[in-house]
Amino acid sequence: MAAHSTSPRTTDPRPHVLVLGGNFAGLGVAQKIREFAGDAVRITVVDRKSRLLYVPNIPLEVFENRNPAENLFMDIVRPLADDGIDFVRAEVNAIDPVAKSVRWTPDERPGSASETCRYDYLVVALGNRLAFDRIEGYAEHGHSVTDTFQGEKLRRYLHEDYRGGPIAIGSARFHQGDGARGLEPYPSGAIPYALAACEGPPVEVMLSMADWLKRHDQGGPEKVTVFTPGELIAEDAGVQVVDQLLGIAGRMGFKYLNKVGDIKRLTAAGVEFLDGRSVEAELKIVFPDWRAHDFLRGLPIADSEGFIVTDLTMRNPDFPNVFAVGDCAAVTVPKLGAIGHQQAEIVGRRIAHDLGRLADPGAPLAPVVYCIGDMGSGRAFYIRSNSWFGGDTQILKMGRVPHLLKMHYKTMFYERHGKVPAWGLDAAELLAEKVFV
Repeated sequence: MAAHSTSPRTTDPRPHVLVLGGNFAGLGVAQKIREFAGDAVRITVVDRKSRLLYVPNIPLEVFENRNPAENLFMDIVRPLADDGIDFVRAEVNAIDPVAKSVRWTPDERPGSASETCRYDYLVVALGNRLAFDRIEGYAEHGHSVTDTFQGEKLRRYLHEDYRGGPIAIGSARFHQGDGARGLEPYPSGAIPYALAACEGPPVEVMLSMADWLKRHDQGGPEKVTVFTPGELIAEDAGVQVVDQLLGIAGRMGFKYLNKVGDIKRLTAAGVEFLDGRSVEAELKIVFPDWRAHDFLRGLPIADSEGFIVTDLTMRNPDFPNVFAVGDCAAVTVPKLGAIGHQQAEIVGRRIAHDLGRLADPGAPLAPVVYCIGDMGSGRAFYIRSNSWFGGDTQILKMGRVPHLLKMHYKTMFYERHGKVPAWGLDAAELLAEKVFV
């Protein structure tokens, strides 16, 4: 394998695969392309940061009174270099799918000139922008766990400023776009239209918050109201699973509001919704709309909201050398890391098949929701479901084994630099669903 360089090698005659984004989906797809295509391609990853943010464990760190910034970053430059993959730290400015080029600005230091790079294959894995700036009053009155800054802000509030008042937890409305219409991942199924981007985190925070309140003699679930713009919270888990969750939550004492429309504003007193309702809350933990990056809007590869259009092989139908994985892909609903991992495998196989390195291109996307959410005190919930897309599986387990799996997965992810083996998922299913019931 070639050594790491800070810019793409222009004299290398091999087809050039350009991957935009280096978090879960971007790192994963670059590694899968190398795994399946071998040395048939040169690969460049571009991201504005040189380390991966391990988002799933932010709530756990917060409620255990640890600054999430201390434990949840992983360098990606060396792991990529070990696979002969170039890395460029830069802000992506524009994509021209007709010219097969990308313009970016290196951002290690301010003032860099923009540069243009051509590609043979493009994989867009840029994630999304979290639209906190569209929630009136968020900066003054809101909290979240979407990154380490937000997590540390919440941790300090809980342990230094919380006065014991009511708590509201929920999602702003998600604006999905039309890029996945007509796709059928399961017979007679569909990619659904979601009113919330991903509601595993609100459920996780709700349950963890109740445990935290109890452990700190501040009350319990009766202080917490969870809300959703949808018909059901976490509807991607399936009606059967959600009914179980809501039944458990109701018996515990949680309050629940659905079909709130959207968050109108946050105030010192609480949360106001577009449907006219409001909820009193000292602490407002919200999950914003997930919007496409502005420069993607209007591109011929993007849908009505700027998400990248693909078929179920993650390939754009009009520009077959363009793929998308992760949150920026229109087909990724909900915006869930596990689905991004499924897509990375598909893209790696498809590019390798194009280049004659793999006889079997593999199956198209049949999304499965995998979610392990912390509940505090060494317990977690485990969900595996595909019913929202037309499948027939809905599984919910709760207990200590899912918590152990969540922690082990992070350890394995770090130790293997993101290359979690396929048997890791199989083992998780065996332990959570069959061995420990």
